[in-house]
Amino acid sequence: MPIYEYKCLKCHHEFEAVQKFSDAPVCQCSVCGGPVKKLISRSSFHLKGSGWYLTDYAKKNGPTDSKSSSETSSSSKDTSSSSDSD
Repeated sequence: MPIYEYKCLKCHHEFEAVQKFSDAPVCQCSVCGGPVKKLISRSSFHLKGSGWYLTDYAKKNGPTDSKSSSETSSSSKDTSSSSDSD
């Protein structure tokens, strides 16, 4: 069941309520009885298993990037050594 966050508009008390989707939203604060507002918070989740960018596709691009960076550094060494000999 989802956890919803609420904030009282009167006393600014923040609280959470575990509710079903079919349950009516909380209308009043449990502390002072004032009206409440449902807060929107960021949910956190992690995509696990195969088939996601992080687990499959990101790893395939890793070695090709390191080759291009090593080629770039070796070509810059060649350029600097040729200019030093002049």
